[in-house]
Amino acid sequence: MTATVKDITTIQTGFFAKPIGKGNVVYLQSKHFDEFGRLTAALYPDLNAADISEKHLLNAGDILFAAKGFKNFATVFESSNPTAVASTSFFVLRLTDKNILPEYLAWFLNHQKTQAFLKGKAKGTSIPSITKSVLESLEIGIPSLEKQKLIIRLAELALQESELRAKILTRRKLLIEQQIINAIKEIP
Repeated sequence: MTATVKDITTIQTGFFAKPIGKGNVVYLQSKHFDEFGRLTAALYPDLNAADISEKHLLNAGDILFAAKGFKNFATVFESSNPTAVASTSFFVLRLTDKNILPEYLAWFLNHQKTQAFLKGKAKGTSIPSITKSVLESLEIGIPSLEKQKLIIRLAELALQESELRAKILTRRKLLIEQQIINAIKEIP
């Protein structure tokens, strides 16, 4: 089965706010994530909940899509995260079709072919931006829930493998550099 993103989700833009430094709601920004959409920064509540409409608060399973800038990615907001809103750098996608897992949609949006397509449609030169209409019109193949779970698991394993390879390369480089230093020290 194939559908467009607008057929399976509702999409809203992120919330514009100026962090106040100390509050009770986290203001999620692209800088909090790595290129794979994983949180890399500690999150501190920096907005006042009284200033935020309920519709902007993120729910578990919401997909955040970073649409502005050079680092476009999708990530799933998890229930273990603190109460948060997404900044205007993001579109917030809420699934309306229960036959699609949020992790599958995030995987699809992060897939290199999808990313290449979206980057090709981006507007602007200094800060490229993917428009809501481009995202809404994106077609997605929807396999069975079992296949979606398998795809998600395989993608997780591939990412773990990439991370392990990077760690091995880093440690190998350090080992070789140390061996060179040791060899230099042995020269009379």
